Amino acid sequence: MANENLHKANKAKKDEFYTQLSDIEKEIRHYKEQFKGKTVLCNCDDPRVSNFFHYFSYNFESLGLKKLIATCYKNQNADLFSENKSEKAVYLEYYGDKNGNHVPDPAEIGIKYLKGDGDFRSKECIELLKQADIVVTNPPFSLFREYVAQLVEYEKKFLIVGHQNAITYKEIFKLIKENKIWLGYGFKGGAGHFINVHYEDYATAGNHKDGMIRVSGVNWFTNLDVKKRHEDLIIYKKYNPEEYPKYDNCDAINIDKTNNIPMDYTGIMGVPITFLDKYNPEQFEIIKFRKGDDDKDLSIKGRYTYFRILIKNKKI
Repeated sequence: MANENLHKANKAKKDEFYTQLSDIEKEIRHYKEQFKGKTVLCNCDDPRVSNFFHYFSYNFESLGLKKLIATCYKNQNADLFSENKSEKAVYLEYYGDKNGNHVPDPAEIGIKYLKGDGDFRSKECIELLKQADIVVTNPPFSLFREYVAQLVEYEKKFLIVGHQNAITYKEIFKLIKENKIWLGYGFKGGAGHFINVHYEDYATAGNHKDGMIRVSGVNWFTNLDVKKRHEDLIIYKKYNPEEYPKYDNCDAINIDKTNNIPMDYTGIMGVPITFLDKYNPEQFEIIKFRKGDDDKDLSIKGRYTYFRILIKNKKI
């Protein structure tokens, strides 16, 4: 049921989830020093209701930001970014507290109208993107490939919310393999509770609380450096062929849990995609995703496994 919400939302293109302020605070605390002197763009956010804009405007001075920009998509219906009925797309620019009350007052926030609808792909929104050093937001899940491709094209630093399934996209996995994008610290238990605006028909007693909708498998995707990327995964098990069967179509062993990676195996290993939460590129090399030597899905005794990432220990 947890993922049914996401599947239904994607099918209906209702995939703009409203991130809680507490989740934003928990993640950004790991990167604070990287924001000093930077211009931050939140380009999928109605600043009137966005917790991303709220966080950065209220923490502007403590983070040492240079500038904050937020853009709002023209609200043509209740499913896009905001409950407010805005006839025009707007963007805001904030340069910090001017009157000493440490509150982002309306008079200190420059509200401007966009000529277009505020789509992140539009020419005027791209011009705003060019001004930014770091992009932080929760983009529509259905446009995740396109959204990340734009960030990479314009060589932007970013910290964005996405679903774990995005790892399986060939465009995204290629970036992960090349160490151009990686996972952040993530949500507690691998699931996020998002503010429920238009998904009440999808909520059930088992997957929502306090007006929230629960979506499992969500994570933060980033190219900002994180401490955990430089910490070795502690492995202690020893290899034995009975416990680690080989694939039919690849000279590699199957591993069902990241913690079961053997410390003494020098060959290629297939690990679950959750391995990326512990991935240290100095310790492991990513070889391939999902496919064997015959370019078919990995299998053991004729049975296909769950998605696996083929890796190799670089320190043996």
